[in-house]
Amino acid sequence: MIRIAIAEDHQSLIDGIKLLLEYEEDIEIVGTANDGEALLDLVRLKQPNVVITDIRMPKMDGITATKLIKNELPHTKILGFTMFDQKEAIQQMINAGASGYLLKNSPLEEVLKAVRSVYSGNTYFDANIEANAENDTNKKAKGVLTKRQIEILGLIAQGKTSREIADDLFIGLHTVDTHRKNMIRILGLKGKGELMRFAIEKKYKF
Repeated sequence: MIRIAIAEDHQSLIDGIKLLLEYEEDIEIVGTANDGEALLDLVRLKQPNVVITDIRMPKMDGITATKLIKNELPHTKILGFTMFDQKEAIQQMINAGASGYLLKNSPLEEVLKAVRSVYSGNTYFDANIEANAENDTNKKAKGVLTKRQIEILGLIAQGKTSREIADDLFIGLHTVDTHRKNMIRILGLKGKGELMRFAIEKKYKF
């Protein structure tokens, strides 16, 4: 049985998802919440297998809630559910620990497909999002950086050299340079200067 919690500040959308899921024999909806704090309380109490959460919510956003849930209950699978399809928003949810990302204008049947996918240990991204996640979090998704690359980007934003980054992360200099080249390619940038500007503008934090 897949036990699901839903967090969304529009009750009508929660009702739509519930209507879709409640007749599935392998699914049980254990509760719903209209803000991030209520979601955190719900997850602590009910410990669902899968959480479907909006990103923009009152009191606590879905990204922060995802981080807290994954810290306390790392086996919980989380699906971001939002109108935001920007790569940065997707990346923030991935970094927080989400296993998938759906747009609110997706067919509700796709929600069911995504729930079963992440419950099985896979990742799932909306077909309209230009990113294909891999099971291994160290593998790159198209247009999305890995956790290690985000770490390196944060150090670049601090003005550190490749040698300093290598020393800080206990990795080889060649590895850092390879990550730099891959980030430039993934992000569609033209060189090290643009990578530095990108890092500073985005102000990546960990």
